[in-house]
Amino acid sequence: MDTDIEHGRLGDVEIIKVVEVRAQPFGAAHEMVPGIEDAWRDGRDWLAPRFQDPDSGAVLVAVQAWVLRSEGRTIVVDPGVGNGRERPGTPHFSGLDTDFPDRLARAGVRPEDVDLVVNTHVHGDHVGWNTRNEGGSWVPTFPNATYLVPRADHDFFGPGGAARTLNDNHRFLFADSIAPVVAAGQAVLWEGQSHRIDGRLTLEPAPGHTPGSSVLRLASGTDRAVFAGDLLHTPAQFLAPTCSSAMCVDPAQSAASRVRVLGRAADERELVIPAHFPGPGAAEIRRDGAGFAVRRWQL
Repeated sequence: MDTDIEHGRLGDVEIIKVVEVRAQPFGAAHEMVPGIEDAWRDGRDWLAPRFQDPDSGAVLVAVQAWVLRSEGRTIVVDPGVGNGRERPGTPHFSGLDTDFPDRLARAGVRPEDVDLVVNTHVHGDHVGWNTRNEGGSWVPTFPNATYLVPRADHDFFGPGGAARTLNDNHRFLFADSIAPVVAAGQAVLWEGQSHRIDGRLTLEPAPGHTPGSSVLRLASGTDRAVFAGDLLHTPAQFLAPTCSSAMCVDPAQSAASRVRVLGRAADERELVIPAHFPGPGAAEIRRDGAGFAVRRWQL
């Protein structure tokens, strides 16, 4: 059994999860998500061992891409970290050398067959395989794809953007993972209240983690899901949805987006599919006081 590739289906949309970085400790809960300590303790019976390292107590995080086949097109959502990247602010992601392209191939996805790449936001672990190194230059990994990038993030992380003062990572990731697809004429910088991909898939803004952070909504038949990007880094945030990660540019705005998106998911029975949850990564949730509880895990 190939545990790095998992297949599922929602309505008429085929879903394939392709893992790039298997679950590993990424730091203490209170460091990753300030203020989460009470919720972390309340959830300890079910957070370990899937979401919490039993030895260190650290949050376990995976990096994975989602491949969607919808209306005859192949769509890659949040294509990971990429190999050979310089990420001085994130040692976990510097100089990776994984077989992610081979895993895509085992999932039946050839680079030339990808029609669309969705970056829910511009962070290094969501845009890395936008490109690959060819002869010392970064070129689009998916030569026939259109890349959807939130304009607000493009402007924030690009030359002259405010992100350049926050972290060296931002300068490097823009240069190796965003600028090349823009230069190749393959990027669409979307903005506004929504961006419809097809009859089943729509991008909507959910700012705060970054200025352009977005979620991808799926509606097919009676099935509903929301690919939530980095609205959540740990399922303890279901219990404490106002607690934002330390990586959020605007924690208050991130919290408001999270509460809104999770509230709709609970009310409309949308599966919540965050980017970094190890194992079956989709949660059906319900309201529970000021927070949310998991009814069941799927996918």
